[in-house]
Amino acid sequence: MDRLQFDGPVVLAVLDGVGLAPDAPGNAVSKARTPFLGKAVKDYLHVALNASGEAVGLTSGQMGNSEVGHNTMGAGRAIKQGIARIDEAFATGEVFESEAWKKAVSTDGTLHFAGIFSDGGVHSHIDHLKKMIERAYVEGVKKMRVHAIFDGRDVPPQSEPKYIRELEDYVARFIEADIKIASGGGRMTTVADRYMSDWDVVARGWDMMVNGEADYYFKSAEEAINILRRINPEVQDQYLPAFVIVDADERPIGKVEKGDSLIYFDFRADRAIEIAMAFTYWDFPYFNRGNYTPNDVYFVGMTEYNSDTHVPEHRLVEPVKIDETLNQFLGECGISDLAVSETVKFGHITYYFNGNSYEKANGEEFIEIKSYTEPFETRPWMKCAEITDDVLKNLDKYKFVRINYPGGDMVGHTADVPATVVAMESIDISLKRIAAEIDRLGGIMVIVADHGNAEELLDENGNKKTAHTTNLVPCIFYDNTKNRNKYALSNIENPGLANIAATMAVLLGQNDYPETWNKSLITVL
Repeated sequence: MDRLQFDGPVVLAVLDGVGLAPDAPGNAVSKARTPFLGKAVKDYLHVALNASGEAVGLTSGQMGNSEVGHNTMGAGRAIKQGIARIDEAFATGEVFESEAWKKAVSTDGTLHFAGIFSDGGVHSHIDHLKKMIERAYVEGVKKMRVHAIFDGRDVPPQSEPKYIRELEDYVARFIEADIKIASGGGRMTTVADRYMSDWDVVARGWDMMVNGEADYYFKSAEEAINILRRINPEVQDQYLPAFVIVDADERPIGKVEKGDSLIYFDFRADRAIEIAMAFTYWDFPYFNRGNYTPNDVYFVGMTEYNSDTHVPEHRLVEPVKIDETLNQFLGECGISDLAVSETVKFGHITYYFNGNSYEKANGEEFIEIKSYTEPFETRPWMKCAEITDDVLKNLDKYKFVRINYPGGDMVGHTADVPATVVAMESIDISLKRIAAEIDRLGGIMVIVADHGNAEELLDENGNKKTAHTTNLVPCIFYDNTKNRNKYALSNIENPGLANIAATMAVLLGQNDYPETWNKSLITVL
């Protein structure tokens, strides 16, 4: 097979959360004025890719997400992980056979559970929580407390009362136990920050869980939701303020105290690592923990949240090891590599793309642009221009450049259609700027997405839809070089994100990519 050789760089532009769907009132992708993308689809080779379910290592029908999407692209194959891996661990009993579980349930104190509280299946699943509560009860634990991080993002935006009732109805069967929701707050306000973008979010969750302090106090989680909705009827679950449940004497019913165990039941790392650090790091500079030391509470993660630092030490399910990643392969081939995004997706284009590791390969560099802290719908252009500026400064210095534009996903999660339209139009302008420089340098840009979201912001009843989708995603080969007639689409049944790594290798002249990878999307003629 002949090898392709481009004078300029090979660029992979990931449009986070931009799927394919027919035009509809909630399709911000089709509603946006995106002349560059519109022309690219007409003029260049393109294919639709699977980015959900088994194609990215999840269970059949499960919507894709940024973590597994980037894992799959960078690993060159679909690896069973996320909810599929955890479901298997519960089915085989691996969870309850772990030393971490055995020690957690042997505590003389209270057994606490915390995590994103829904059945979204992206970060966690309420079924896992229920199974652990039942098993703990069978093993003799009689006092348990749940600290609920409300979702409203991977599930409908105001759906938390359903999950509160589901859990309370479930635990009512354990009549000899004392099992209650002790505190709560939205994932964007409480506990679940990511990429160290706002430690105040984690500190707010710490105060809620450990100190029993918050802006609001209620007698039950259901009362909390009802009153907070009366205060602000439009508030989405993900933005609910932190609250603490108190008893008749106004005392918190479930503070995490010395001698207790805490199981954080998220299996996805990005919104779990910071609270894990808060409970387990001896040297912790991010906020004041008072007199707390990591010896006070036995902290357990559903799995490992950082494969470089191996945090947390105690976990229920051992992590999947991902080897032979694209960045490692390119480093061994002596091909320089740059990854660029803003904070909210920086970990995806680096850590997740590289097989759950921040360790750089030979010739690899990262650039992070600090994200705005304001709500995404108020600045829907996000840091498109700044990302593009840094890419343009470095485009002639690296052979392979990968970019993540977050707007389709981050703004899409608000289900604000006009704002997401602006996000898409901002991305289109940035792609046009990069394309002009790629043309000058003699390179190629492959435009892809990691999962759907922005194309389906309203459900069939016109209600806001904040969750990801199972829709196919685009893959466009923007190429104005002499090479554009030297390759064609391969004959692949159900092509997906797992074909991206091999495709990048072929575009970089490396036809002999690892045998573990799925086939390249293109064949050199």
